[in-house]
Amino acid sequence: MDPTLSHMAVVIASNLRKELAGSLLFEGVSFSVERRDRLSLSGPNGAGKTTLLRMLVGESESHGGELAFAKGTRMALHDQRPPLDRGLNLREYALTGARDLIETEEELRTLEQAMAGGDHSQQTLRRYSEAQARLEHAGGYTWRDRAASALRGLGFAEHDLDRPLETFSGGELTRASLARALAGDPDLLLLDEPTNHLDVDNLEWLEQELQSLDAAVILVAHDRWFLEAVTTGVLELEAGRSLFFPGPWHAWRLEKAARASAAARTAERVGTDIARLERFVERFRYKKSKAKQAQAKLSQIKRLEQERAGASGELELLTRRSRSLGFEFLKPARSGRTVVEATGLGVAAGDKHLLTDASFALERGEHVGLVGPNGSGKTTLLETILGPREAVAGSVRLGHGVIPAYFSQHEIELDERGSVLDCAQRTTGLPRPQAQSLLGRFLFSGWEQHEKPVTALSGGERRRLALALVVASGANFLMLDEPTNHLDLESREALETALDAFPGTVLLVSHDRALLDAVAHRLLAIEDGALRSFEGGWAEYARRREEPAPAPAAPPARKEQPKPPRPRPPRPDELEQLEGRISRQEETVAELERRLADDWSDVETLTAHRQARDELQSLISRWERLFEEAQA
Repeated sequence: MDPTLSHMAVVIASNLRKELAGSLLFEGVSFSVERRDRLSLSGPNGAGKTTLLRMLVGESESHGGELAFAKGTRMALHDQRPPLDRGLNLREYALTGARDLIETEEELRTLEQAMAGGDHSQQTLRRYSEAQARLEHAGGYTWRDRAASALRGLGFAEHDLDRPLETFSGGELTRASLARALAGDPDLLLLDEPTNHLDVDNLEWLEQELQSLDAAVILVAHDRWFLEAVTTGVLELEAGRSLFFPGPWHAWRLEKAARASAAARTAERVGTDIARLERFVERFRYKKSKAKQAQAKLSQIKRLEQERAGASGELELLTRRSRSLGFEFLKPARSGRTVVEATGLGVAAGDKHLLTDASFALERGEHVGLVGPNGSGKTTLLETILGPREAVAGSVRLGHGVIPAYFSQHEIELDERGSVLDCAQRTTGLPRPQAQSLLGRFLFSGWEQHEKPVTALSGGERRRLALALVVASGANFLMLDEPTNHLDLESREALETALDAFPGTVLLVSHDRALLDAVAHRLLAIEDGALRSFEGGWAEYARRREEPAPAPAAPPARKEQPKPPRPRPPRPDELEQLEGRISRQEETVAELERRLADDWSDVETLTAHRQARDELQSLISRWERLFEEAQA
């Protein structure tokens, strides 16, 4: 490929306009994307992100503006629609995204035969050179291996490649669609929610793949960690308008806040100027000696009003909050100190053993993340804790006074008899007005939404209803299995804030690394059939995973080395002093817990309790190190 092409725009959009059912969806949307650009489409659900992707591939018509593509641009779209032809196997389906490459191979064979027969015309040689460059860009004749590599990177095993599509689950088919889009070596790759149904290993593989891809990428995603790792620019759709920012995701969030602040200052300054000029006009407009000046001031006021309108409009766009979910957990009853305790636990799904000899405990108020690859047993472990599934070995029990609430990624807890309002009232026991208010906070507004049959809800609506029921349950132990699926960014951040402040106990399964890092104080990781505990959030866990394994110890030298002097053991009074501090800190923690028992909504006491507990753990760790040194 000509290196100069890498600096040319693959697509330029100018003032795009789209209407749905006669109503404006967006207008004035403009952007350009070059090779190796990775543009994030941001904005609330319903802003038109998926529609814009489909406009780019010609599946949805434009009602204004222009789209210009580089000559010969090849596009691939991955979205949530299932494959149409289920008769293919997985490998065949992935290769249907590469028909262009198959045709290029056929063209090369035809041209080679023509040249072998004596055709050395300029046109034949040029076509052969172009076809060869196209194939080389895709990896040469090994491009099929790259397609299989994409399937493996997205979590499929070698024996899956020849399985018929009809034998795969919906989530697996979504991953297959993503592999298909990558297999064709497109110039413009369009991805609608590519992170759905990917575990962390798959996500990290996709991040690296997109960073290395020689293509322009436009994507819609709600995984903030993924967006930070991948994107080089942001196009935000909001209230029918758009804002473009060239830069990474976190820089756009900072820039957005800065722009809002600047727009507010501009609107305030211009408003002050207008008020001053209006006073002048009011005072002097009828005096002949000042009439010209007053008329000039009136013209100036009109210009300033236009400037203020522009600043106010930008401020409204930048600070506008779409309707995000209204998370507000009810104050839970106080449970016993131990919420869950497992000893020698064995977990299985059918004949497949997933977890062996797992022992762990969750204490009151702990927020713990449960992580592991897809299929490692996270959901099965949650179901074993609650009781629907029997343990194959060991035991697990809930503590005294524990009231659990389970949010399943499969929404199995919904009562499907009757309407949304019927379900909310039956499940929560709330009177009709309070149940309607609860549903309204979860975007079910008006009679039509309240009376909609539960069986007619979409996947996203079912999850919102299930979250509403968990919020209103009054539980003191929340078990949440992938709660952010189908939630937009603002709703994810609202959930994050609420979970962080929740005074009860949380066990959270999620592939949203930003949510895990913000909410979890500790992670339980399922690794190779064993359960391991790691203090801290996702960032700390990721750092530990990346640390190189310790080098094997060097063989002892033949010549005996002088032994290093043994460190002097700590004086007994050091241990005694620490023991005294630990005792006093335990009293402080106990006192804060007594205060929290009276009012779990006291944020200052919650913060003080967390700090006191962390300080206590630090003192205990210090005492253990000193004690070990003393015994050495």
